[in-house]
Amino acid sequence: MLEIKNLTKKYGDFVAVSDLSLTVKDGEIYGFIGHNGAGKSTVIKAIVGAHRFDSGEIIINGNSLKDKPIECKKDMAYVPDNPDIYDYLTGIQYLNFIGDIYAVPLEERDKKVKEYADKFEIADKLSDLISSYSHGMKQKLVLISALMHSPKLLILDEPFVGLDPVASHSLKEIMRDMCNEGSSIFFSTHILEVAEKLCDRVGIIKGGKIVTEGAMKDIVGDESLESIFLELQK
Repeated sequence: MLEIKNLTKKYGDFVAVSDLSLTVKDGEIYGFIGHNGAGKSTVIKAIVGAHRFDSGEIIINGNSLKDKPIECKKDMAYVPDNPDIYDYLTGIQYLNFIGDIYAVPLEERDKKVKEYADKFEIADKLSDLISSYSHGMKQKLVLISALMHSPKLLILDEPFVGLDPVASHSLKEIMRDMCNEGSSIFFSTHILEVAEKLCDRVGIIKGGKIVTEGAMKDIVGDESLESIFLELQK
C-alpha cells in the first residue's frame, strides 16, 4: 500500500531524512517511532505531499506520488498532530466541505458522520462553531473527516494526543477494523505502550535514518518496545 524508496529530504545543508526506505503492506498498522527532531514529521509530510523531497520515491497503492499526486491523495487521508482547521465553520460545515472534496455521496456521508460522531461523542457539537471547540474536539472532528471517504491509507501524526480515554479506545478499534477490511495505517506516536499493543510492524528512526524495522513481535522479543527504543537512542 505504501512504499518509500531511498527518501532524502534536505533543508539547506541539513539532511533531515537520509536514504530512508520502508514498506507498509495492505491491512497493516505500522508504527513510526522516534524522538523529537528525528525526522518523523518530515517523512509524514513528504508522504502526504505537503513537503517536496530531494530524491527517492513514494508509491501509494501502486501510484507514484511524483507522477500521480492526485490519484495518491484520493487514496489516503491525513490527520496532523495539530488540528489547525477553519474556526468560523461549524463542525458539520467542515465535514461537508471535506466530503465535497472527496466526492463522498450524501447518503454515505451522512451515515459515516453519524457513526463516527457517535463513537467520538461529538454529535451534539457538530452545529457549533469550530472556534468553540477544545483541542480534543478538533482532533475528533479531523479524525471523522479523514475517515469519511474510507481511505485505503490513513496517515496519523500523534493521533492520541488530546483524546480522552473513551475516544482513544474508539480510535484503536476503528484502526483495527479498517485494517481487517484491507486498509493500511501509518502513524507516529510517543506512546510506546499503545504502539506495542496496536502495531503489526514498527520502524524506529534516529537522525533521519531507520535504525531498526520489522514485525513488532520480532523487534520486541522478550523485552518491551520502550526498552528497545531507549537502547537504540544511546
